[in-house]
Amino acid sequence: MLPSFVAGLGLGASLIVAIGAQNLFVLRQGIRRQHVAIVAVVCAASDAILIALGVSGVGLVLAAAPWLLVVVRWAGALFLAAYALIAARRAWRPGGEVLVAAGDPPHGSAGTALATRTRALPVVATCLALTWLNPHVYLDTVFLLGSVSATHGDDRWGFAAGAMLASVLWFFGLAFGARLLSRWLATPRAWRILDGVIAVVMLVLAVSLVLPTD
Repeated sequence: MLPSFVAGLGLGASLIVAIGAQNLFVLRQGIRRQHVAIVAVVCAASDAILIALGVSGVGLVLAAAPWLLVVVRWAGALFLAAYALIAARRAWRPGGEVLVAAGDPPHGSAGTALATRTRALPVVATCLALTWLNPHVYLDTVFLLGSVSATHGDDRWGFAAGAMLASVLWFFGLAFGARLLSRWLATPRAWRILDGVIAVVMLVLAVSLVLPTD
């Protein structure tokens, strides 16, 4: 059981630690210190569900209906393109972020900018869309992890547990560790640069989803 658990932990970590739309969103929320725990829970729980589906053999069902991934691919591309435009608009015309420097100075003190707090529901909806409308999450989490887990026989759920733990450690570490970057993002210019980078990455990901892979 332990070797399978360690194998799942290693493979899960290698798949999840990459620059992508979901990780950038988690990073941004962590830096802003808004709904951090909720975002981490949503991402980790979504991964756990997908891993469980893969280990239980649902990946075989999806393989028999490839049109589902086509639908997800185009829906994800449209969503990512829209998110890229929103990020580009924030970079071009900033509207007053919560720019909290390290140490959380009190409201009204020097060094803090205007505060605008996003409600939890739109944040959760965006997080779910970035997770479930990404076709790569099905290829990596459901198909790949599911296929590898089958090689562990009766210990496949130990393998799944390791992969799930990797997801929990990554998302909570990224979400709560992102605040360490706040000292470098305590100016409107820094946030405009960050949003510009996010816009470019999201747009590239959107295009990559619809380009032919041959």
